[in-house]
Amino acid sequence: MRNDLVLEIPSDPSAIEHAVELVVRRCENSDCCRRRLELNFRVGLMEALANAVFYGNREDPEKCIRLEIAILSHAIEARVTDEGNGFDPEEVPDPTMPENIQRPGGRGLFLMRKLMDEVYFNDAGNSVTLVLHLETPAPLDEVASA
Repeated sequence: MRNDLVLEIPSDPSAIEHAVELVVRRCENSDCCRRRLELNFRVGLMEALANAVFYGNREDPEKCIRLEIAILSHAIEARVTDEGNGFDPEEVPDPTMPENIQRPGGRGLFLMRKLMDEVYFNDAGNSVTLVLHLETPAPLDEVASA
């Protein structure tokens, strides 16, 4: 992964918003649709960082999160890696199933998968790569008439 920006973020929830804002500003010059950058990418990255802080590093001030951003000709890639033990993303229950509606977990992973074009986890389960394609989606009127 080519790194256009690398950040070491403390395991502190208050650091998340600042890091996301910095990354979004850095990506504004890409060919990405502004709305997808401001909504899809921003929310997906925020959820990945929150999961790393709360679940991966368990807010341990001795641990950090590594954020690597690559702005490519066809996509923006963000890799978030924590110092936790990892998890199996396939074992996270679907939060949209009736039996899971009241459960507190799984919504961040669900949002990442719905908002980003691609989501990959490493084998250890402590690193997620989010990919947002830069192609501009078809205008809504074209989609509605298709």
